[in-house]
Amino acid sequence: MSTKEITVTVNGTEHSATVESRMLLAHFIRDVIRQTGTHVGCDTTSCGACTVMLDGEPVKSCTIFAVQANGKTIRTVEGLAENGALHPIQEAFKEHHGLQCGFCTPGMMISALGLIQRNANPTEEEIRWGISGNLCRCTGYQNIVKAIQDAAGKMAQGGK
Repeated sequence: MSTKEITVTVNGTEHSATVESRMLLAHFIRDVIRQTGTHVGCDTTSCGACTVMLDGEPVKSCTIFAVQANGKTIRTVEGLAENGALHPIQEAFKEHHGLQCGFCTPGMMISALGLIQRNANPTEEEIRWGISGNLCRCTGYQNIVKAIQDAAGKMAQGGK
């Protein structure tokens, strides 16, 4: 088996490890550096539960090899809160009950972050399109959309 030494920065902390060339980024995040908020739901890009920010862009970590992230910056759901304060996206999901079982929530929040960073004031249609790569099997998406609209407003007023 081919292995490679990689170094990535995850949520502000640098991590180095020797990994198999075929290890998926999702498994590296969960199994090697123990950031278990990133969920693996399908391994086929269908569900979006594994979505993380890679150099500022949302990606599905189940379809990227860990070696492809070498030298890059990753932000997971654990990296949203700062100094014990919830990120506006987390606050909004809590306030609007934008979850039920919570399995899709980390990926949904990261996708929402990417959307809001690209479009500070998304419409309902733009939000629904922006999270279309994330499946929620429990909700009808209404509260998720409300949460993202609220988070966008909070972030526009100076939130992160």
